[in-house]
Amino acid sequence: MAKSLQDKQRFRKKKLKKETTLPFTKLNYYVIAVGIGLVILGFIVMGEGSAEGTLPLVVAPILLVIGYCVIIPIGILYKKKELQPGTQAELQGPRTPTS
Repeated sequence: MAKSLQDKQRFRKKKLKKETTLPFTKLNYYVIAVGIGLVILGFIVMGEGSAEGTLPLVVAPILLVIGYCVIIPIGILYKKKELQPGTQAELQGPRTPTS
């Protein structure tokens, strides 16, 4: 009886630990920072001064779209795949001796 109670408590602790992990990793923050840097660079290029140049009319909007619509969402949505214990051995298959 006491053993089943201890098992339930362990299960609750494991479940609680899984729920309290942070959703973003260091890589996520780096990718988001690169996206924000790209957006800032796009606004700097857009404010160049000449309204007839190629940089403010072509390059700046491309930088802004890549930053806002590609890089930042990748940084938010990216999640590293975690292998379950034992799956690595299953992927490799049975080991047979080679002669």
